[in-house]
Amino acid sequence: MEQQPKLALITGGSRGLGRNAALALAHKGNDVIITYHSQQAQAESLVQEVRALGRKAVAIQLDVGHTASFNGFKDELLKVLHENWQREHFDFLINNAGFGLYASIAETTEAQFDDLMNVHVKGVFFLTQRLLPHLADHGAIVNVSTGLTRFTITGSAAYAAMKGAVEVLTKYMAKELGTRGIRVNTIAPGAIATDFGSGRLKKSQEMQAFITGQTALGRTGEAEDIGGIIAALCMPEMGWVNAQRIEASGGMFL
Repeated sequence: MEQQPKLALITGGSRGLGRNAALALAHKGNDVIITYHSQQAQAESLVQEVRALGRKAVAIQLDVGHTASFNGFKDELLKVLHENWQREHFDFLINNAGFGLYASIAETTEAQFDDLMNVHVKGVFFLTQRLLPHLADHGAIVNVSTGLTRFTITGSAAYAAMKGAVEVLTKYMAKELGTRGIRVNTIAPGAIATDFGSGRLKKSQEMQAFITGQTALGRTGEAEDIGGIIAALCMPEMGWVNAQRIEASGGMFL
């Protein structure tokens, strides 16, 4: 009997790192469900790309910062699982959705801080909690952090603090879910030229030159540098890697 393909759920999968992770997982023979906040057209375009690779894909709307919507999202997810895969479980959870904030500690507002907390910490914690009954045993979780938890760049304090919390949470998830054979790791990208943070790095040649000069491999990162690593962390070959922070920065600030 043919083995059922593995299935990944990727939050914030319509563009950037999430999009590339979805394609990388599809190239490795996995099916994907992605969530999107408002970019429905981009999400559906990605679904078609994945299907063109011979894999199944579905997009579902989700606001990761609105925990009250999570029960409704879970119901929609279960419906999608039944209709498309005739199952109630998925194998890999990629907590990727997020947004950036560039403001000094003195300038950061409480509202901005709360928005970051709701998406990057509270959202990751409680969405994972809601979905645990439907994450298959011997599966994997990949939480997306940032290189900014190791090195500092002025204006990233609040954002980096949230990701620091995610890295600690990763260890506790790994400890508590280990009895089910579920591995949990963090990937910490360096500076990546995507639309993240309104494409701040992508649009600034000055910033790109600065990052290039501070990176051992001599360039800024691209989404394609990260998606394959996320996919790899889900694969059996990485089965003994657990509770780790994997930095993917090309060697920034060594």
